[in-house]
Amino acid sequence: MKNIFNKMVLTALVAALVFAAFPMTSAFAQGENPPKTDVTNEQLEQVWARQLKAYEKIGKGFEDTDAQIAKMQARIDKAAESGKDVTALQSALDAFESALKSAKPNYDSIRGVVTLHEGFDASGKVTDAEKAKSTVQEMRTKMQELKSAMGGTGKALRDALKAFREANISRLRKSFNMPFGLGKADFRSLSNQMKF
Repeated sequence: MKNIFNKMVLTALVAALVFAAFPMTSAFAQGENPPKTDVTNEQLEQVWARQLKAYEKIGKGFEDTDAQIAKMQARIDKAAESGKDVTALQSALDAFESALKSAKPNYDSIRGVVTLHEGFDASGKVTDAEKAKSTVQEMRTKMQELKSAMGGTGKALRDALKAFREANISRLRKSFNMPFGLGKADFRSLSNQMKF
């Protein structure tokens, strides 16, 4: 009797383990078109504020570009006169200048979106959610077009300038027998002395 009872308990436990291994509910795959979550007015306002801030920051880069490029060109000419290799720096500046001129119409088209600000009032609050969504999307598209028009030339110019500074700092270190562990303050001081 004890033996039959043990076998029944063992069989019940095995059955329980087998059924525990299978999920009780079915899992369904998501369809081809997942449901889109609605964007709240607050989220639209935050995105619009970030886009306006980015537009203003970019605008500062487009202000007085001729003077900025002329100043940079003068520094490159001065470095070339002192016998430094400026070919990479010059080509990066030329590419940047060309990209700025070709990207200016893209920047101006963004101004039209900002001026109209459809779906938003003057303080950036949503007045019509659908128009606001399309305005945010249009702004995003135009910003991407502007970035594409610039083609990474701003970063390339910064990298070329950094490489130029590092190359000339290492040349200074060798000529003055300076240690390689210069701190940031020493690096800035030397950079400022080089006027570059």
